[in-house]
Amino acid sequence: MQDTENIVNGQKLFLKDEYKELLANKKQFESSTLATDPAKVEEVFEYQKSWEYREKNFAREAITVNPAKACQPLGAVMVALGFEETMPYVHGSHGCTAYFRAYFTRHFKEPTPVVSDSMTEDAAVFGGLANMRDGLKNCNALYNPKMIAVSTTCMAEVIGDDLVAFAAAAKDEAPELNDVEIPVANTPSFAGSHITGYDNMMQSILVTLTKDNIAAEKKERINIIPGFEPYIGSIREVRKIVDAFGYDYLFLGDHSEQWDTSAGTYKMFDGGTKLVDAKDSANSKATITLQKYTTKKTMKAVKNKFKQEAVFENPIGLAGTDNFIMKLKELTGKEIPESLKTERGRLVDAMQDSYPYMHGKKFAIYGDPDFLIGVVSFLVEMGAEPTHVLCHNAPKGWEKEMEEILAKSPAKDDCKVYPGKDLWHMRSLLFTEPVDFIIGNTYAKELMRDTNTPMIHMGFPIFDRHHLHRTAISGYAGALNMLTTIVNKVLDKLDDETSSIGKTDYFFDAVR
Repeated sequence: MQDTENIVNGQKLFLKDEYKELLANKKQFESSTLATDPAKVEEVFEYQKSWEYREKNFAREAITVNPAKACQPLGAVMVALGFEETMPYVHGSHGCTAYFRAYFTRHFKEPTPVVSDSMTEDAAVFGGLANMRDGLKNCNALYNPKMIAVSTTCMAEVIGDDLVAFAAAAKDEAPELNDVEIPVANTPSFAGSHITGYDNMMQSILVTLTKDNIAAEKKERINIIPGFEPYIGSIREVRKIVDAFGYDYLFLGDHSEQWDTSAGTYKMFDGGTKLVDAKDSANSKATITLQKYTTKKTMKAVKNKFKQEAVFENPIGLAGTDNFIMKLKELTGKEIPESLKTERGRLVDAMQDSYPYMHGKKFAIYGDPDFLIGVVSFLVEMGAEPTHVLCHNAPKGWEKEMEEILAKSPAKDDCKVYPGKDLWHMRSLLFTEPVDFIIGNTYAKELMRDTNTPMIHMGFPIFDRHHLHRTAISGYAGALNMLTTIVNKVLDKLDDETSSIGKTDYFFDAVR
């Protein structure tokens, strides 16, 4: 149905006559379900806007509709690609691995190296030892990595494969694997989410690499863990802030180069924390995690195994960045650089300029727990009203912390938190209690279309916009980026609402 002389994209392809006929026949086939009866479709759609349907929707327990989270191995893959010459290895089916690769590649617009030992039906019955034994050997021979980070999918977890024993068996059979670090992490997709997988793999890598290198005396140095960070610009912004203090530090899990390569010859591995540094990370005096809820197990290891000061700071928004910088001042014993003071002043000036346009605006927002802590705090700082705050993968303690943030808003009685809920719940919220804007990832687009709520792209994944992942939302520069994005969407809506000639265009404010 394509013409080789005139290749068209999906938008125009499906408008061709043959596709119109195909879709018409499909509708005829489905007509028995009344899904093609316009009157019935409209009736059901109107009912879904009601409070009665919302109550039924929120009463469901046994099903998830449109989840606002991904599965554990996805987070494990991100961790692996943050370390030098490390190959993420998924012990499970090839289809799962293809999903992880596609998900990251669509978001970052960069190739994502991941291998799988392609477990099939026979492995589900007899176990995956042969798959891992051969897979590790082949991975090492083909790609020559310094480290192979092994995670699991549902199949391997359901049958109970012993990763430690399997990796040891692979090394016994292939002595060349003894020169390769092979941390393993159990990451069942049916439990937790991608942030759980991040935590499990980060803990495994750090504990594995440092097991024979923990000294009693600590060095004048700090570690920084970014967490599940989809914004490459945020990693670089945090580095810039820490660099300004001129103090020694290790950045553990830096995937910024891997997913932001320059044009030219493709590199299988690019950047990442050097393994020699990761092996010495237990000897720093403190570790700062930028995402508390994404690194709970990791920070327990930092505190209990490494005997370090374990610190959480979320440098998103004005107050979040202030707190991060004050903690750096405390840990380094150095004064705050003038460059950061100047940058802060510029942000405060910009916030004052935009405050009148964001004050009182109602927002619905969803995403990962640490992302929401930072962005919602910033909305409250700007006088906005985060009316619906939804976190599908909310860990214990997150709801209380979010409620404390919302309590600072004059509109606190109208701002509600929804832990453990999905995007079909959010749809009901937008119909029954409309807001001015929704902030979310690409999947918010369907909510935008259904409920006519203007959308602001922010979070992970973002497939339908380019280069947003290259920007920062952390630090003062990141807060300014968020402010610019949000307030200009507010002004876009104001333009739309004042565009009817002779009706609404009396308020045409050309100076805003």
